Amino acid sequence: MRVALIGLPLAGKSTIFNVLTRGQAGTVTGGGRGGQTQIAVVEVPDRRMDALVEMFRPRKISPANVEFVDGVGVAPEGRGHFGAQFLTDVRASDALVHVVRAFENPSVPVERPPDVLRDARELEYELILADLALVETRLERLAQQQKGKPKGSGVPGAVEQEVLERFRAHLERELPAATMELSSQDREAVQHLAFLSAKPTVLVANINEGELGAEDSAPLLALREHGERTGTPVLGMCAEVEMEVAQLPPEEEQSFLEAMSIAESGRYRLIRTVFDLLGLISFFTVGEDEVKAWTIHRGDNAVTAAGKIHSDLARGFIRAEVVPYDALAAAGSVKGARDGGHYRLEQKPYVVQDGDILNIRFSV
Repeated sequence: MRVALIGLPLAGKSTIFNVLTRGQAGTVTGGGRGGQTQIAVVEVPDRRMDALVEMFRPRKISPANVEFVDGVGVAPEGRGHFGAQFLTDVRASDALVHVVRAFENPSVPVERPPDVLRDARELEYELILADLALVETRLERLAQQQKGKPKGSGVPGAVEQEVLERFRAHLERELPAATMELSSQDREAVQHLAFLSAKPTVLVANINEGELGAEDSAPLLALREHGERTGTPVLGMCAEVEMEVAQLPPEEEQSFLEAMSIAESGRYRLIRTVFDLLGLISFFTVGEDEVKAWTIHRGDNAVTAAGKIHSDLARGFIRAEVVPYDALAAAGSVKGARDGGHYRLEQKPYVVQDGDILNIRFSV
């Protein structure tokens, strides 16, 4: 899974990237007028994983990972001129984290006062314009292909053309592709076109330290109203404070958060929100050799989960031994979970639940 961080200059996008990576430098690619892209693989924080490691004391620990990308926001020409690298980073990503400046700091000067709605819409509009250009290009190509052919739904591309005409009108109203109502047939007709403004997105308001815990602050309320219209979740994070948290040893992090009256780190909330947005869950395999978290889509069955581990497990699938994480944690051991009747044998159609511990029985 790849997630791109986007935002206008001085919104705090790169600071959020450093929060997610705990200040560890990522791989740098690109250069020149297109700017550079920094990529880092980030471990998904999961308290269940920590508890399982404590329980099994494995020789190897393999948490789930997310790839985060901090690309260039604006090309060298300045505000409103987004470079090719920006669109490349967005197009190659599964989800977006859109950082919006909602703080005031005299040491971080900007050309105009913060306005979360204006800034959120400005970047969103760039994605809409890129989608509109894509639609126009595709419609021109379809028109060329259909020259001399009778009109009607039986003509190749006719259904796609009709859907794209509706997309064009929708985008021209400055509405993102994500808010377009589509039937299953409509989706099938345009599934080969990766609309940028349809990417699952999390809006992150980079707020002042004094607004931590204030869910009714003006910037957050404004962004949440916008998020409700576009189906976009909104989080409030103070990048400056989160950077302090990220630099602490794990054993000191919780006490610092409690002293700041913060229930959990923004890093944890953001990654979990991205997981939920993409419909992802984790299941675990455990033992003395390794405790490993595996990422699948919500609704995937036991065979799909087995194939995630190894194709042979899916091919020769017999049964899945399943115990819910909560049951194992309450029992304190595998034996306790078995004695308590929490281990089950499930067949191929079983829908894996978030936190399930699996052991696959198979024969090839």
